[in-house]
Formats: sequence, C-alpha cells, structure tokens
Amino acid sequence: MPDSLEPDGILAPDAQFTLAELCAMELDGVLVRVFGKAFRSAAEPESPALRAAALAHQVPAAMAARAVLGRGSAAWIHGCAPPPAAICLLLDRRHRTTSLPPHSGCTVHEVHLGTYDVEQLGGARVTCALRTAVDVAMHEPPAAAVPVLLALSAAPELQCPLGRINAALATAHHIPGRRRALALLRRLLEP
Repeated sequence: MPDSLEPDGILAPDAQFTLAELCAMELDGVLVRVFGKAFRSAAEPESPALRAAALAHQVPAAMAARAVLGRGSAAWIHGCAPPPAAICLLLDRRHRTTSLPPHSGCTVHEVHLGTYDVEQLGGARVTCALRTAVDVAMHEPPAAAVPVLLALSAAPELQCPLGRINAALATAHHIPGRRRALALLRRLLEP
C-alpha cells in the first residue's frame, strides 16, 4: 500500500504517482477509487469524510478555499445519493465569484449560506444534512429528489426527518422553487 496518502486519506495523481500507476494499484486491489481521480486505501472503509475529501481534490484551486460542496454532491457525501455527474459548488453571494475553468466537472451557484449551513468533513466545506435536503427539494427534479430526501430522512445520524425538512422550507422566503419543494414534502409526509 502506498504510504503517501494525504492526511485526508485520499491519494490523487501528483509527482509521486501518475494516474496510470494509481489505476494499476486499483486493479491490484490495493486502492479503491472514491471519485474521479481520487483513491483510498482498500483497507480504509468509505466514509463521508473520505467522499468529501475526494470531491475536494477535484475542485479548481482558485475556488477551493471559498467553495462549499452542496446539493447532490453533499447528498452523496452524506451517503444518501449516487455520485454526482458534476460537482456542485456553492459560493456565498457576499463574495466575489471566480469563473470555472473549462471542463472542470463542476457547477457553481451563488447562494446565501447561513452560519449553521456548513460543516467541515474530510478537510472540505460541505452543506449540513438539513441544508442539503432543503436544496435538493428546491433544485432537483422530483424524480431525483424523492429518493434522496427519503434517504436523508431515514439516516438517524443526520437528524433530518421529513418534518424538519418541511419546517426549514416553510421558514425560507423569496427563494425560487420553495412552493414546489413544499408540495413535494407534503406528498412525502402524507400517510
């Protein structure tokens, strides 16, 4: 096993190992791909912190310090969604936005982030489960949102039952997608 794993438990292509070498170690069963070009030791169990660190390794350097992993990306980190097709980055609208380099594999959304909306996982900033659920309910198509919301609400460690998601949506004002999200939550809460 390579002894050059980052402190966050992730190994990515750098001066020590090329992507081809990492892929060879994956074929040998030494490494497991977490996301993109980010790998973990096969002996290390997958965790939210490792998933967050793996996504953080894919974020363009110019945005790494300010970006928050959110929406479907955060839902995957919390273990409640499939891996994202594109990494969703949230930037607080109070700060100046940097454009993404072409083919970064990321999308950027300017949002208002509250004090309790963000947590640290694996060295990355990630929306908390409740903020993630609210964002998924408001911004994802219902067919994609329902299984994610049910998974988030079913995970006791996330403390995010459907009633709490509904209450958080009810207190949000002047946010596009709110009414649709509230209707979706009402349907999920019906017996």
